[in-house]
Amino acid sequence: MLTCVALLRAVNLGSRGSLAMADLRTAISDLGGRDVTTYLRSGNVVFTTAEHDPRVVEQQVRAHLATDLGLDTAVLVRTAAEITAVAESHPFAGQQDDLAKLHVAFLAAEPDAERVAALDVPAGAPEQVLLRGRELYLHYPAGAGRSKVTAAYLQRRLGVELTARNWRTVTALAELAGDHPTSG
Repeated sequence: MLTCVALLRAVNLGSRGSLAMADLRTAISDLGGRDVTTYLRSGNVVFTTAEHDPRVVEQQVRAHLATDLGLDTAVLVRTAAEITAVAESHPFAGQQDDLAKLHVAFLAAEPDAERVAALDVPAGAPEQVLLRGRELYLHYPAGAGRSKVTAAYLQRRLGVELTARNWRTVTALAELAGDHPTSG
């Protein structure tokens, strides 16, 4: 069994992408997921599955949500080990006492090298970004709310689907995945 963390993009943001977490838990269970737990209302779900390939899980969940619930949105899956590794290594954590100013963007795939080389923040912006594999670590020293370095901006620049989570959510999901019955 594989413990997975599925991160849905643009769920329950205002009137867009409305999805009850009970419906998400049911959808994951319908796909054979076990020990299904959601975190917050923003499309975070931890579960175990007999499927061994996280990419297949992503495709199955996305297709099921689109077909059964009419919600076509990106689904990014990380294993318990992957989310734990992310939670243990934010490169900007030592620069920031306010952890609310740290985020991680989870990418659907590694972007091509040319796009990575061209990735920058708008002139004069205080944000810092660092890509490691399929995770983009973000530091918003002035807060994320008014930043121009949004998920949409990053997705356009990198050319891959992504969804971002604040540091509190990342560490909470890592803890949930680590405490999961089959993660050890």
